[in-house]
Amino acid sequence: MSNIKVVGLKKVSVYQREHVILKDIDLSIYKGEFVYLIGKTGSGKSSLLKTIYAALPLKKGTGFVAGYDLDKVNRRTIPLLRRKLGIIFQDFNLLHDRSVFDNLLFVLKATGEKKRKNMEIRIANILAQVGLSVKRSNMPHELSGGEQQRLVIARALINKPQLIIADEPTGNLDPETSNGIMKLLKTLAKEHNTAVLFATHDYRIIQDFPGRVIRCTKGKIIEEENFVV
Repeated sequence: MSNIKVVGLKKVSVYQREHVILKDIDLSIYKGEFVYLIGKTGSGKSSLLKTIYAALPLKKGTGFVAGYDLDKVNRRTIPLLRRKLGIIFQDFNLLHDRSVFDNLLFVLKATGEKKRKNMEIRIANILAQVGLSVKRSNMPHELSGGEQQRLVIARALINKPQLIIADEPTGNLDPETSNGIMKLLKTLAKEHNTAVLFATHDYRIIQDFPGRVIRCTKGKIIEEENFVV
């Protein structure tokens, strides 16, 4: 882990419309750091993640993510911020009418890459890293759940993001597949020196793959120095 800060929130309150979900949040995440975000359903985990990737506006406090001030981003700059992020959801959000290769090609084109050869090299490299080289021509529905999540990880990493935001990414997977996904994500995040903010209900994962733990509870976030279920 480096001393380069990727996320910095100070005295931030998280809102859903006019309702305060979390208040007075101070949070720092550094390059290469793996951070778990835990808490009961409705505790504000997803709302905090949405604030970080600017799906919810920052109304109170100050914050920056990947070099962008959250209180200053707008319709023009939000897409630029998100190019610095890799976002992984539980329900995959893949393009089901396109092959594995074309799902990744779409991301690269959307972020401004123009040279076809460069895109092919980057896609080949990331597919090798996630173990999907032989599946490059397959459609998403031809992949297992674990393979689909590997493709989602490839999509999140292909633009070399500063931060990966993962919202319950193993929630629909069996324990063995979840373990494989966690090993892959931890390994690749370390290799790429990418920060990860990983929201989960599965405390078994945290015990098997330890990391820094932040808990949402009673409208606050607290650091868990010694994680206990």
